[in-house]
Amino acid sequence: MRPRSLALAAALAVLPLTAVSLGVGTAQAAPTPNASARVALPQTVTPAVARSHKQGDVPADRRISVAVSLKLRNTAELDRFLSAVGTPGTAEFGHYLTPAQFTERFGPTQADVDQVRAFLTAQGLKVDSVSANRQVVNATGSTSAVAAAFGTHESTYSDPQQGNRSFFANDAAASVPAALAGVVEGVSGLNDHTVRTTRIAKPEASTPHATPSGFGPAAYDGAYRLNQLGADGTGSTVALWEFDGYKSTNLTTYDSQFGLSGPAVSTVSVDGANYDAKPGDGQGEVELDSEIVRGVAPKATQLVYEAPNSDQGEIDMAAKIVADNRVSVISISWGSCEPDTTAASMTAVNNSFKQAAAQGISIFSASGDDGSRDCTRSTSGSTVKAVDFPASSPYNTGVGGTNLKVSGTTYSSESAWSTAGGGVSTQFAKPAWQTGTNVTGTMRTVPDISSNADPASGFAIYTQGSTAAGWQVYGGTSAAAPLWSGFAALYNQKAKAASKPVLGEVNPKLYTVANSSSYATSLHDVTSGSNQDFAAKTGYDQVTGWGTPIADGLAGALLGTGGTTPPPTGGCTAGQLLGNPGFETGTAAPWTTSTGVVDNSASEAAHSGSWKAWMNGYGSAHTDTVSQSVAVPAGCKASFSFWLHVDTAETGTTAYDKLTLSVNGASVATYSNLDKSTGYVQKTVDLSAYAGQTVTVKFTGVEDASLQTSFVIDDTALTVS
Repeated sequence: MRPRSLALAAALAVLPLTAVSLGVGTAQAAPTPNASARVALPQTVTPAVARSHKQGDVPADRRISVAVSLKLRNTAELDRFLSAVGTPGTAEFGHYLTPAQFTERFGPTQADVDQVRAFLTAQGLKVDSVSANRQVVNATGSTSAVAAAFGTHESTYSDPQQGNRSFFANDAAASVPAALAGVVEGVSGLNDHTVRTTRIAKPEASTPHATPSGFGPAAYDGAYRLNQLGADGTGSTVALWEFDGYKSTNLTTYDSQFGLSGPAVSTVSVDGANYDAKPGDGQGEVELDSEIVRGVAPKATQLVYEAPNSDQGEIDMAAKIVADNRVSVISISWGSCEPDTTAASMTAVNNSFKQAAAQGISIFSASGDDGSRDCTRSTSGSTVKAVDFPASSPYNTGVGGTNLKVSGTTYSSESAWSTAGGGVSTQFAKPAWQTGTNVTGTMRTVPDISSNADPASGFAIYTQGSTAAGWQVYGGTSAAAPLWSGFAALYNQKAKAASKPVLGEVNPKLYTVANSSSYATSLHDVTSGSNQDFAAKTGYDQVTGWGTPIADGLAGALLGTGGTTPPPTGGCTAGQLLGNPGFETGTAAPWTTSTGVVDNSASEAAHSGSWKAWMNGYGSAHTDTVSQSVAVPAGCKASFSFWLHVDTAETGTTAYDKLTLSVNGASVATYSNLDKSTGYVQKTVDLSAYAGQTVTVKFTGVEDASLQTSFVIDDTALTVS
């Protein structure tokens, strides 16, 4: 039997607020947290420690720089917003946030920052900076001060799997005072083991040549029909995510060779890094990224963000890009295998990626060049199935690799590149949008899409060789990520001209297209070839994802000019289309519901009348559904509305029980126990994009094994005008 409503009990439990709890009185500095009671921060030890040989203690006076990452707030509401802002038909579709708006709604508060700053200062550390989005507090101090602040011991190690490379690291998990446990996400910088490497591949003979060989822009633009979009990237800005530098003269040589012109590439320094005066071994990577973007979208503005190659550098680069808010696309060709990267650092970077999604920024990341064994060249070794981060982030589009065959500048065929990265994440859960893959399991799979990456069918790149600059042939998923980033720049130009939103977070839209009738005209399905553990096949696979671009078809589907959605035609007779909208017939029909949902008991009041749909509320693992299908006439504006009351016994800030609203199988809104209220709240979803179609609106309520949450729905309406 379902428990009674908690609304009255909750109201009676409210206690009077004191002047202290309201903050009445003069402003005071943030109190210093009591450092004696501590809480461990899980996953703050590099996995390399377990496989390496301890050499001794790090000198007590050595200076160490750390990045303290702060937690986001209102995460359930953030997840709901990210789903809505990218879903056509919702009221929030395309209404992206500014950095200030994101920080106000979801970022750490200034009080959180002040509390962390006070703690670090009291421990003898110097606070060097706070990221503009308040997600990162950077500090430096002696080894002894850092160890005392975070309850660690810093040792030196040698890594036998990397030629006895020396590094320092904390021996055990870091900790913070209990008072900061609800604020601090993690601490990075306690080791210097994890570095990001390029996802670039070269043929064995990589001596620079005087003339180009390999694919130039005409070949890859023609094969993937990028030249059919009628766009050149004007007005779009792409961030290149780099840990090394470039020579401007090499980029201009590439432009001159292929008759390209566009805004000069410029550098944005992160944490004081600027490698352009003396680029290192990664110079070829930076120049590959820039030249491929130029070849696809020549008029796009390119900003090369250069950061120190460290956990802290990566975290700070992510935070700076989203806070700057100067770009609509990020291209990432550097990464590290998940098992060799601390989860705390990945989470900190991923929080900024969530902000990027909220701001309408698309991110394309190379999936790696070691196949399904991404740690082959690092500590964990070639026997471990692993994927690459950041490609594994749910807010990144992971880009795999193929071998492309062309006839002149026309697409001929493609097969999977044998060392294209792909597999299953151990860090990130499978997102709701990752559907239709026929891959079982609860974790995210990589990649999402792909393009040419095999160095045997590589790209002509002008860059620095071992002795001098010249033309080389480069491949790797490092080439695939910037090609897709260039596509996004072209798309955003077309979207602006059509008064449509920018592409934003790509994957929810991409998977919708891939699961629609537009798939065959939007993407080349690559069905041959394999990496170590996964084979290419019809549809999705963990080598090539959904396949490679048919750029004009894909852009049309994403813009809504392709697929099965017809444009509105003619007039519309206004009306309300749902049957039994308030459930007052006392039966479900024409709704389809799970048992016991349509209800007139007094335990939960109806919004009006006597009957309503009461979903869940059992306090045990349970799923309820309510759905109805209805034809939306062509030429109509359509809107679905309903009244929702969420009543729960759950407490805290975790979304344990969830209600999902889907339209034709695509989630358009999600609610949870965190949306509890004392009465009904009206919700509305725009369904105008479905004019001319039959739509199925469906509620799915999922309750976990303890503490009830009731989702009560009444007075629904699907109105057209």
